[in-house]
Amino acid sequence: MEKNPLICLVMATLLEAKPFIGGLSMIRLEEKPFPFYRNKNNILIISGIGKANAAMACTYSCLKFNPFCIINLGAAGATGDRYTLGDPLHVKKAFEYDRPQFKSKFPHRHIPDILEDFSYAKIATLDRPILDPAERHKVSKTADLIDMECASVIHACRKFKTKCYIFKFVSDTPEHTKDNDIVENIKNYRNTFFNFFRESVLSLL
Repeated sequence: MEKNPLICLVMATLLEAKPFIGGLSMIRLEEKPFPFYRNKNNILIISGIGKANAAMACTYSCLKFNPFCIINLGAAGATGDRYTLGDPLHVKKAFEYDRPQFKSKFPHRHIPDILEDFSYAKIATLDRPILDPAERHKVSKTADLIDMECASVIHACRKFKTKCYIFKFVSDTPEHTKDNDIVENIKNYRNTFFNFFRESVLSLL
């Protein structure tokens, strides 16, 4: 793949982004409308949680920086027992689970760009967190993972004809039903996820 000096990383929270900011020696340049950090070849924007925030952050990134690609990174919940905590996954398909199509009633589908030789997963993006095991089981019929940003990142990137890659790590499973557990899991696995990104993903771009 052709090298490009500007890659934009979009992450929902500083909690997830801390290892990336430190590990890539990034400096904070702006606080509003979104906090963003930069080194020579990369920009990292903290979008905030949710589809609207992610879409606005991607739009802002495309208009202000015109990056070669946008990469959405962060934590996601597993809908079943196929994956374990910390597993890094490359999203190959995203569904807006709570935005059904008018005729089919099936969730809107979004297809990101794909890199080869990774473990792949399908993700459902919702406007609210899903912690109840029964609800996760219902979503598992459509997707392997759940998050609150992915589908809107892809949607925004497609509007601007910007390449879009999605990588997530498993921060919780149906066994984890408390917010505090998820926060601790993110802290425990975010450094490993950053190392995976730096060594296995960033070197390909």
